[in-house]
Amino acid sequence: MGAADRVIVVGAGPVGLVTALGLARQGIPVTVLEAEPALTRDLRAGSFHPPTLEMLEPLGITERMLEIGIKVPVWQLRDRREGLVAEFDLRLLERDTRHPYRLHCEQYKLTPIAYELLKEAGGEVLFGTAFIGLNQTDDRVDVVVRDADGERRLQARYVVGADGGRSAVRKALGLDFEGFTWPERFLVVSTEYDLAQHGFAPNAYIADPVEWCAIFQMPHNGPPGLWRVAFPTDTALPDDAVTSPAFCQRLLQSFLPREREYEIAYRSVYRVHQRVASTFRVGRVVLAGDAAHINNPLGGLGLNSGLHDAVNLFEKLGRVWHGTAGEEELDRYVRQRRQTNVEYVQAMSIRNKRLLEEKDPAVRRARLDEMRRIAADPRRAYEHLLNTSMISSVRRAASIQ
Repeated sequence: MGAADRVIVVGAGPVGLVTALGLARQGIPVTVLEAEPALTRDLRAGSFHPPTLEMLEPLGITERMLEIGIKVPVWQLRDRREGLVAEFDLRLLERDTRHPYRLHCEQYKLTPIAYELLKEAGGEVLFGTAFIGLNQTDDRVDVVVRDADGERRLQARYVVGADGGRSAVRKALGLDFEGFTWPERFLVVSTEYDLAQHGFAPNAYIADPVEWCAIFQMPHNGPPGLWRVAFPTDTALPDDAVTSPAFCQRLLQSFLPREREYEIAYRSVYRVHQRVASTFRVGRVVLAGDAAHINNPLGGLGLNSGLHDAVNLFEKLGRVWHGTAGEEELDRYVRQRRQTNVEYVQAMSIRNKRLLEEKDPAVRRARLDEMRRIAADPRRAYEHLLNTSMISSVRRAASIQ
């Protein structure tokens, strides 16, 4: 086997590691490049939809996540002033999936599972190794990396860019990242205070024209877990002011007043974008996950969509590698995953945010009333859950040739 007889995956996040694991399980030599010295502890994503759990099952990931995660069969839409607007029960999907629930489990708990399974399958991860650039020929990709010893070159038959929204691989390909940035930053505050005692489901979206928010209960280190609350914040304020204990306390107390102060375990702030790369493939280099598309987190669509990319890609790249399919199989990956992201993930996540933040009273009333009607009609609720659980998007992708 020559030096180029492998796949290089750039990025040891969930998408990169799952892609690498799926390739290694097919007997394909794979090397993952990660600029950081170890797996990162990302506090943002952590809600896994039914089709994602099904896709990760054959890899041995789902079983391990179920042991440490929280099953969430019911999610809510609420209004800050009026309370509960609609409640949706994923058990309506029992004939469509083996996992009729969302599984809440922090993203940083998925990556060690995938990493251990990847090592068992013979894959390698080079930590402290940054991707610098690449050049392609007809039969290989030359990758320039930098580690503690300086710059050097690696060769691969294919490269997968799974290195996040600021993807160096995407930039090296010169691809446009089309879309926009939302005007607010998201502030995520985690507290041990149990919001369930106030009627909140472990996943709830609260509409308000000024301070809408989203709630997720996470397992943390075990029961009772933590409750994450995501708020929009003014970008005119510096990050350190937004993440200050006093500011976080004010937001939580405004959301749900209580006599005692909230104990705050974690807080983080980040910008939110809606962008899709102009293409997901240039020759022997393919993009997946946030490197290819990013969206706001309302609905838990980003991480799941990235993992759907990973599974779709390692299946197709495996067939190309083993000669049972031609290079056009990778173009089919691009058609399926890019079109589905635009049609479903981008459209739905934008719609979710606008529903929560709507300021026009008449439009706001009409939209919330429509959600009430959907939840009250079993047929419409079922169709709505097929969409929001991402089952429809996976079926749509499979239909694209």
